[in-house]
Amino acid sequence: MNRVTAEQLKSLQDSSEDFLLINTLDAKHFPSTKIPGAINIPQSNDEFVEQVENQAGSKDRRIVVYCASEECNSSSEAARKLEAAGFTNVHDFEAGAEGWKEFGQALATA
Repeated sequence: MNRVTAEQLKSLQDSSEDFLLINTLDAKHFPSTKIPGAINIPQSNDEFVEQVENQAGSKDRRIVVYCASEECNSSSEAARKLEAAGFTNVHDFEAGAEGWKEFGQALATA
């Protein structure tokens, strides 16, 4: 599983590179943990892989998953599910929304 740092995620956002940023928490937590540009697809959802596939359009598209913080395992579980389903460019932003704020970046208002 590939990991991405806050600095790398910020560089991705600032570049013109196409990627999909997914918050893997349940919908009730999304408003308080939304990194700008993220969409919410809860990894606990039975249709998680299918929903990601619909959003990504290709299993080769770069996908970055994240959750609340390093203590949260939702994003690493999501990354494992996606890799098992054949996605080839999955990255886990382990620091999550908390790490994004610690890096000096603002969360989006939902």
